[in-house]
Amino acid sequence: MTPETGHPVAHNQQPEPQHQPRHWFQRLSALLFMIFCFELGLFLLIYPWTEGWASNYFAFVVPDRLIPVWQDIWANPYFRGAVSGVGVVNLWVAVAELFEVFERSRKES
Repeated sequence: MTPETGHPVAHNQQPEPQHQPRHWFQRLSALLFMIFCFELGLFLLIYPWTEGWASNYFAFVVPDRLIPVWQDIWANPYFRGAVSGVGVVNLWVAVAELFEVFERSRKES
């Protein structure tokens, strides 16, 4: 007897199958995440060292009284290196996710 319904329980009943996770959705989302992290990382790694870095929108978004100070910070090689470091972190995340996807597919096989 089940306590909820009071009906007898057959001991040879098969448990109800659980819904299988959508493997294609997980793989697609992992692939899109890898592509996003890789492209963002590559952009952040390279762009601070190009000519376009000094003349983009964000270089002039601050108020007029702060432009000289902001231009000094924006052109500072240490700041550019920090932005490139964020790019390296994004590349690392993309590669780590790639290995994670391969590991999951190896375990499922």
